[in-house]
Amino acid sequence: MSDQSTTKQEPNTPSRRLKWVPTSTDHIIAAEKRLLSLAKTEYKTEQVNIGSGPPGSKIRWFRSSSNEPRYINTVTFDSSEDSPTIVLIHGYGASQGFFFRNFHTLASKFRVIAIDLLGWGGSSRPDFTCKSTEETEAWFIDSFEEWRKAKNLTNFILLGHSFGGYVASKYALKHPEHVKHLILAGPAGFTNESEHSSEQFAKFKSSWKGAVANHFWESNFTPQKLIRGLGPWGRNIVQKYTGTRFGSYSQGDPLTEEESKLLTEYFYHTLAAKASGELCLKYIFSFGAFARKPLLESSSEWKVPTTFIYGYEDWMNYRGAELARKEMNVPCEIIRVPQAGHYVFIDNPSGFHEAVLYVCHKYIYPGSSEVPLFPHGLTAV
Repeated sequence: MSDQSTTKQEPNTPSRRLKWVPTSTDHIIAAEKRLLSLAKTEYKTEQVNIGSGPPGSKIRWFRSSSNEPRYINTVTFDSSEDSPTIVLIHGYGASQGFFFRNFHTLASKFRVIAIDLLGWGGSSRPDFTCKSTEETEAWFIDSFEEWRKAKNLTNFILLGHSFGGYVASKYALKHPEHVKHLILAGPAGFTNESEHSSEQFAKFKSSWKGAVANHFWESNFTPQKLIRGLGPWGRNIVQKYTGTRFGSYSQGDPLTEEESKLLTEYFYHTLAAKASGELCLKYIFSFGAFARKPLLESSSEWKVPTTFIYGYEDWMNYRGAELARKEMNVPCEIIRVPQAGHYVFIDNPSGFHEAVLYVCHKYIYPGSSEVPLFPHGLTAV
């Protein structure tokens, strides 16, 4: 009887609940280490303390009364001392490990620093209780600025992918003095629904299916919640996605079997961990991933030279970048990379590297009078 009694109580114990979603920060960091071993380049990992909130502010990062310090998971690949610094910011649902195919090449020319945004990957995951677009933007922008201060960085190149491009852009608008060049890879958030919605999407949104999908969106039902809800079976969903998106349906260079296995493991643990930064979704974007505060509206305020990089098959339309460029008063380039979709740096890493090295030539070789040739095979818009 005593054994049966113990068995009945197990589902309510913390250890049993943790097994339903078998992950932790330790799992994330361990999976990250295995994935980054593919880079074949030495690096260091650190948890950078950003405190409990902006200095002098009564608002904590996590909108609570706790004074617990928070940390940003950071990896650094050092190059030569005089190399320019490039900081990489991942997109929504991803983490810094997604740049695993890029670290080795970029580290040959740059000091490469990649981070997990607050509430993502191996960074701290505070309770997310922001209630507005302004608060949500501040969560990411201000925590990134405290990270920059802790790292004593300035005059760096800032590269953001997708949602990370949105964060990088908002940061550069607020702190342009620290960013010497902005590189946006398939950035989200440049246009709103009225400017960029298709007739097909409008028809779907007005249907009952669209109404249901919109309800889930406004309820902040994220893909990560589905993965957690499936418990140990969530890993199979992630494996199917990575195997399909970056394998059989890859627009460019498919992942090897080892790459797919290690990325799946890493991706699963980052998705299944405690909900935090992911809950920004409905405050930054309306249903359909249209920005509530489009970057296009701030284009005339741009102060940092900018380069947009898109895969040919990117579902983020580069037309938004064209519209923004017309309003910008700074140098701006738009480059399209063939055989690549939204994850241009994974689909076609060599094309992506050529684009980055081309736009950063003057930083890599300061004082050089040589004018770099535009990379063969890429398209300037």
